[in-house]
Amino acid sequence: MGEPVVTVTGIGADGWAGLSPAAREAVLAAEVILGGPRQLELLPDEVRGERVSWPSPMLPALPGLLAEHAGRELCVLASGDPMVFGVGATLARLTGPERLRVLPHPSSISLACARLGWPVDGLEVVSVVGRPLETLHAALTPGRRILVLSADGSTPAAVAGLLVARGYGESALTVLEQLGGPAERVLTGTAADWPHGETDALNVIAIDCVAAPGTPLLTRTPGLPDDAFESDGQLTKREVRALTVSALNPAPGQLLWDVGAGAGSIAIEWLRSHPSCRAIAVEHRADRVERIERNAAALGVPALRIVPGRAPDVLSGLEPPDAIFVGGGSTTSGVLPACWDALRPGGRLVVNAVTVQGEAVVADWHARIGGDLVRIAISRAAPVGGFTGWRPMMPITQWAITKKS
Repeated sequence: MGEPVVTVTGIGADGWAGLSPAAREAVLAAEVILGGPRQLELLPDEVRGERVSWPSPMLPALPGLLAEHAGRELCVLASGDPMVFGVGATLARLTGPERLRVLPHPSSISLACARLGWPVDGLEVVSVVGRPLETLHAALTPGRRILVLSADGSTPAAVAGLLVARGYGESALTVLEQLGGPAERVLTGTAADWPHGETDALNVIAIDCVAAPGTPLLTRTPGLPDDAFESDGQLTKREVRALTVSALNPAPGQLLWDVGAGAGSIAIEWLRSHPSCRAIAVEHRADRVERIERNAAALGVPALRIVPGRAPDVLSGLEPPDAIFVGGGSTTSGVLPACWDALRPGGRLVVNAVTVQGEAVVADWHARIGGDLVRIAISRAAPVGGFTGWRPMMPITQWAITKKS
């Protein structure tokens, strides 16, 4: 006999009454029931299994809890659909999908869209449960509809403040509390004059984005304006940045190393390309590390991991990447060999060289192992007396290669 299957049962604000017959049967049969205090309180007295509240933090404790109750009939309670920003996916990784039985309840996303008349496939969902509120920045676009899964009752007011600061103060906000339960309530207003303070902790926020005139349009397409980043001048400029991110070819779920990150612009643009992309920025100057942190938060990717220190010394032990960008330090001894050795098969390495010495390094690598060598020369219009002329930027020599094995 193998280990018993772990059952994950979605439960909503409607509690026991909203569970399907199969979900009720699973809860009643369980020897141990794991869940949050609010979820456990929704169960009637007829449920006899041992009730165990989640510790805080929950996720690091999951392996230990599963081991502690191994061999017993275990039921995990989760909010709504456990596979939508829920614990179900984490349990599937820990137990294997063959040992997991998921009984979903309608998600708060589906319930919110049903109340609002919004199509689920026409909006973006941002969870700030256990994630920084700044994650919302990346989703803000005029005319966009967004659902925010709140961390607690303070989230709506915090979201309103973020929208006002970004120039989206006229955006309509709808807060849906206790969706599907007897205490369901709807609160409305605009971000600029949000009249409600603390709300019920169980809430979802719907945003209909409206930008004030002149608010910068910051899309996910690579090539954000240079002034979207705080920098000390160590910044890959807009046109070169767009070409560089294109050469790196970001794909969902993949990991980038941005070596010699400067302002962090390449890593940030990589992360903005898809919510599941991951990136590590390597930067040795403390002031730039702090600047990268601010840029990542302001542009909606606070999950950017920053490794302070010099390459190649700090590269050892990092997770092998799917792509590497070297914008600074290509002439430093050992940097390119360490990057090439760490790169996964099929991964992309892109190096931008500005100096003659840097050009010599990439030309040598290109001669030995191939790839594409491109010269990028950009000129911008600028005043020349009473006229307009072309002011050239420093040319960039870009070497890009895909690792075959």
